[in-house]
Amino acid sequence: MTSWFESVDIYCERLGPGFWAEPANALSNLAFVAAGLWFYGQAHRLQSDRWVKVLALWVVAIGIGSFLFHTFANHITELLDVVPIWSFVAVYIVFALRRMFGFSWVRVLRVLAVTLVVVGVMVNLFMGNNDGALNGSLQYLPALIALVVFSVALKSSQKDGAGYVVAATATFLVSLAFRTLDRDLCPSWSLGTHFLWHVFNALMLAFLLAAALRHRRAGLGG
Repeated sequence: MTSWFESVDIYCERLGPGFWAEPANALSNLAFVAAGLWFYGQAHRLQSDRWVKVLALWVVAIGIGSFLFHTFANHITELLDVVPIWSFVAVYIVFALRRMFGFSWVRVLRVLAVTLVVVGVMVNLFMGNNDGALNGSLQYLPALIALVVFSVALKSSQKDGAGYVVAATATFLVSLAFRTLDRDLCPSWSLGTHFLWHVFNALMLAFLLAAALRHRRAGLGG
């Protein structure tokens, strides 16, 4: 049985079990913290309601959770890394459906239920035995699909902030490429590219928060 405190070593940069064995992967999480705090300040300045402020703080939590995973690197901190990411996805979907598309809570819950089932099935398929495929990046396919769907829906309906979501989708493709290449580049680049996954993901989330700011209060935005 796997111990919760068993060391996890799945990234190119990590060469041992030490706290600072992944300095670039750990410190690059400051990008999430910076993005979240900056947009929290913007949300406060623009007198946003709690939605955008919560989303901004959630981005900070993503950075903290990822920092803990890339320093302590065990199965407990792995959960602290994964849970904030996927819970942010769920909360942002609810926000987008309510604020950007004006769905009722009943429709939101229906869409969210279907989405969670699909994500659960896809994550189960692409993890475990298939985790080696594309360095485990296939688990993020549901998030990419969700971004593409939102981008197309927002652009086609000319909703406010659509350009930011399109930019977020393009940025996520770049960040996924860096995550996927990490272990393959180890022989020639010992630092790896996972830290760039963090940097570009923080930029992607900044684009999503910028879109959220356009719908910062009920009745605003398209």
